[in-house]
Amino acid sequence: MVLAGAQALGSLDPSLYKLCDADDDYDLPEGHIGRVWFAVEYERESEKLLVTLIKVKNLPSRTLGSPNGCDPFIKLYLLPDERRYLQSKFKKKTCNPKFDESFVFQVSNKALDERVLRLTVFDIDRHRRHQVVGHAHYPLKEHNYDSNERVVIWRDLEKELLETSSDKGEVNIGLCYNGNLERVSVSIYDGRNFKRQAFTTQDYYMKISLLYQGKVVKTKKTEIARKVQDAPVFNESFTFKLEKNSLDVSSVTIAAMQYFAGQKDKQVGRVVLGSFMFARGKELEHWNEMLSKERDQVSQWHVLT
Repeated sequence: MVLAGAQALGSLDPSLYKLCDADDDYDLPEGHIGRVWFAVEYERESEKLLVTLIKVKNLPSRTLGSPNGCDPFIKLYLLPDERRYLQSKFKKKTCNPKFDESFVFQVSNKALDERVLRLTVFDIDRHRRHQVVGHAHYPLKEHNYDSNERVVIWRDLEKELLETSSDKGEVNIGLCYNGNLERVSVSIYDGRNFKRQAFTTQDYYMKISLLYQGKVVKTKKTEIARKVQDAPVFNESFTFKLEKNSLDVSSVTIAAMQYFAGQKDKQVGRVVLGSFMFARGKELEHWNEMLSKERDQVSQWHVLT
């Protein structure tokens, strides 16, 4: 999946290594899962954010007794957009990979302070599954744009994802999968902090769509919650036929809709739940927890994007 307005660039400037060599040897803190070095530069005139992946050190080895039991690669996101990313090359059998890769994101000057660069390190296991090792975040509001210089940064990887804020609101969603019946149940409970016009009430409903390989298979809607301020209540459940062999190529999109009588309805925001092919962060974790706790209802709050 390629981010619009972003692309890979040429190889790394070797002088960048000299800047980070001083930080190469360091004491490993408790629970350490790796450290990543990268460089950031912003070109105001062209509105391009240049990101250079330099290297990662001290990734955990998945093979006990082997110092190089890791096959890593990195995905780069520009939050709050978690559905599109850029990706590094794969490195084989190393816990200390060097990437020497550069990328560019197109981002306007006025949007910079609202964006967060996230680097997510993955390991490919023996079954070719992509396992998340950890994440590194760099809020762009911390960057000095006036210097026009490339700055080398390091971050220790963290297991937990950074919560990204949203002015669109949140929705409480329940998931349940029954493997015997091959059905997925989606429950929409309530919402909070929905975006609205000041001092007015709104009418909302939720639109739930099951997608197979990115194409809509079935769509259902809740009843309209009328004359609410910013916290609509729905408490409705919907069931979709979903075969076991289709789980990895399926997803569920939940869209919060503002209803207008006699006019076109407006989407407030949405949440995408599904496998690693379609979802990221809490949305992916929610989907995986549903599969690991078959027949149990698993509920979580999700930020609308």
